[in-house]
Amino acid sequence: MDSSFGALDAFAFFVFAVLILVGVIIVVSLGKLPGQLAQKWQHPQAGAINAMSWVGIATGGLLWPIAFIWAFTTPFGSKPAATRDDRQPGGAEPDAASTSVTALRKPSDKETRT
Repeated sequence: MDSSFGALDAFAFFVFAVLILVGVIIVVSLGKLPGQLAQKWQHPQAGAINAMSWVGIATGGLLWPIAFIWAFTTPFGSKPAATRDDRQPGGAEPDAASTSVTALRKPSDKETRT
């Protein structure tokens, strides 16, 4: 049995190392994905989604799909985060009753003609 380390063995070692590196990059990217999505969309439970995502990756992907779906949901009773365009000038938040009424109000003929 020959125990020498040849060029083909070195090439096989290099290919194996690259495959392991690509696998680690994919696992880390998938582990970060639900938490990043939740933070991007300002989900109120973004920290918990991030933690569940990493625990899901550590358990072999068992809880990861739940964290991914959770990042897309909005909890009951919470409002979506206000963007800068939604805020009134002067720093005052819009009144919830007036916002819903103005959103449902039909524009008058004068408003549609301009």
